[in-house]
Amino acid sequence: MEILILKKSCVNCYYYGKICGFGRGKLCALLFKQGDPQKFATREATWLDILPDFLIMIFPMVGGIISLILNFNILPLILLIVLGVLYLMGNALIRGSITCKHCKQRELGCPANKLFEKGKEKKT
Repeated sequence: MEILILKKSCVNCYYYGKICGFGRGKLCALLFKQGDPQKFATREATWLDILPDFLIMIFPMVGGIISLILNFNILPLILLIVLGVLYLMGNALIRGSITCKHCKQRELGCPANKLFEKGKEKKT
């Protein structure tokens, strides 16, 4: 999934070849040629595009649940709870308060930011 993000988005990002909040800019420059920065802002993002990023934690959660069913132990249960809390709350904190808030690409135009802002407009 990360390779798809690098190949379809990061090659066109302002942070291509630079240090970004997610560490993908430098990595992308090592793997792919730079694309067109104008394409990044014009791309349309949907929840379906973002879904794989959120589903990343499914594999460890399913593995942990299977482990609990086969041989219950308090440690895997605690680790599953910590994983869930860190992933859900940590992801929101990192993206909402730190990386996206200070992102130059967000100012230039970011499809993910447009998607999340759309959700906020409906709530108000």
